[in-house]
Amino acid sequence: MPILIKRPAIIAASGNKPKEIREYIGRVNSKTDRVSIARMKSPGGWTEPGQKPEFDEYTLVLRGTLRVTTKDGSMDVREGEAVIVKGGEWIQYSTPGPDGAEYVAVCLPAFSPDLVNRDKL
Repeated sequence: MPILIKRPAIIAASGNKPKEIREYIGRVNSKTDRVSIARMKSPGGWTEPGQKPEFDEYTLVLRGTLRVTTKDGSMDVREGEAVIVKGGEWIQYSTPGPDGAEYVAVCLPAFSPDLVNRDKL
């Protein structure tokens, strides 16, 4: 039987500025560990610590620009574009533009603070 998700769970975010994470499907909101789907809103100038997650992450940018930095360089992912980051790769996300960004992230397996492996600050 289908399961209706009426509202997302608000998840605390890491970074230098407040970022909104609304998890619709995942470990917190639906008790799903196979996949997580979340809508993110980050302000201009936001950046988070680097990380080496143990999950693949598929991100679709709905508005603004999301900067994706790896050990090999960085790329800007703009509205209507998507990016795939494989698990085990060091990555850092940020929103350098003044208007920030809004995007959807899908993680396989589901996001967990225990699996993200953030850099120590």
